[in-house]
Amino acid sequence: MGFEGMTEQEARERILAEVASFYEAFRKCDGSFREGDRISYAGRVYDDAEMCNLVDSALDFWLTAGRYAEEFEGALARFLNVPYCSLVNSGSSANLLAFMALTQPELGDRQIKRGDEVITVACGFPTTIAPILQYGAVPVFCDMTIPQYNINVLQLEDALSEKTKAVMLAHTLGNPFDLKSVKDFCERHGLWLIEDNCDALGSRYTLDGISRLTGTIGDIGTSSFYPPHHMTMGEGGAVYTSNRQLHRIMRSLRDWGRDCICPSGKDNWCGHRFDMQLGKLPKGYDHKYTYSRFGYNLKATDLQASIGCAQLAKLPSFIESRKGNFNYLCEHLKDLEGKLILPEAEPHSNPSWFGFLITVRPESGLTRDVVTRTLEEANIQTRLLFAGNMIKHPCFDGVRDTDAYRVVGDLPVTEDIMRNSFWIGLYPGMTPDKLDHMISEIRKAVS
Repeated sequence: MGFEGMTEQEARERILAEVASFYEAFRKCDGSFREGDRISYAGRVYDDAEMCNLVDSALDFWLTAGRYAEEFEGALARFLNVPYCSLVNSGSSANLLAFMALTQPELGDRQIKRGDEVITVACGFPTTIAPILQYGAVPVFCDMTIPQYNINVLQLEDALSEKTKAVMLAHTLGNPFDLKSVKDFCERHGLWLIEDNCDALGSRYTLDGISRLTGTIGDIGTSSFYPPHHMTMGEGGAVYTSNRQLHRIMRSLRDWGRDCICPSGKDNWCGHRFDMQLGKLPKGYDHKYTYSRFGYNLKATDLQASIGCAQLAKLPSFIESRKGNFNYLCEHLKDLEGKLILPEAEPHSNPSWFGFLITVRPESGLTRDVVTRTLEEANIQTRLLFAGNMIKHPCFDGVRDTDAYRVVGDLPVTEDIMRNSFWIGLYPGMTPDKLDHMISEIRKAVS
């Protein structure tokens, strides 16, 4: 049966009804666990809403950012309670934009220039520090703490120099770093604070008696929507801020560096397309092709954003599921603390956990590698804490032991994490059967 006699809207509704039926018939999963099944550390959790949104966007055939991207930016900004949010194509691009925004000359004395220093940690994901190094700024690496797995704030003053301009840190696996100490430090010394919130969407921290979402306490927050994260759109990310100037800069850098703020596909939305004079250009040069910065095209597509809109509606339930799974694992593994160090939430925080991080106590006679190998052989996926120690990786071979970076002390806890820590999943797709199986296999691995 074709679409004869139907309006476009009626035809669209019929197609989407068929997509929902397709999901029910072929994609719906009951999540049950069977002996021998692989238990992943993370995964997509979705239903017919994501598939229908994706097809709805495809029927529009608007292949760049459009109505769904605008809807997603507004919805995420409302969830975070911030005025400005920009959708981008990945969390890595979000970190790039966040850092590049702070290198722009209109920031005056606070502009980050080549040779300026940015305080961070070596234990984490590379794209937190890649923009710092690639711009020519100097990352200053502090040590970590166990069992919170965040920056040791007692080293902040030792990391400070007259060249320090910013602090750029991730909330490790959803556990907020000590935002009170870091925020106070930044305010005392006039430093920018970038919160890499890619693993912590929905985490909260109580500051001055007010519970706030991480990513909104510093100057800029970033998120990733890669499939393992708290919500997904396949590839995707976001930057958000309450600072109008920083928002304007990041929008420009995301959109090729152009000066124009008119939405894609809307000419002369601002009413000033042909009456401006900027740079050395002739007066009236088309504002849509006037570039105030050296930028990129880092936008996401409406196809991605359509999935994100459906996922964002599920985010509160995802967050609660992660918290519940974390508590369940803690409760059923706490008697193993003579051999394992279990994770603990940062004081004053309410984490939206990304993973369950465990450190093997080497004095117990166990090794991390034996435990993870045993779990992997039991079809339980494990992960290390990302880079462990970025300075030890081959990407540092060309700059190792140079002034391209600086280290505070010897990073002994970072070394400990690199050698003895790993994590397992607790994402919303975990059923009680899966959690119980992981607990059972961990007990076998350490016995």
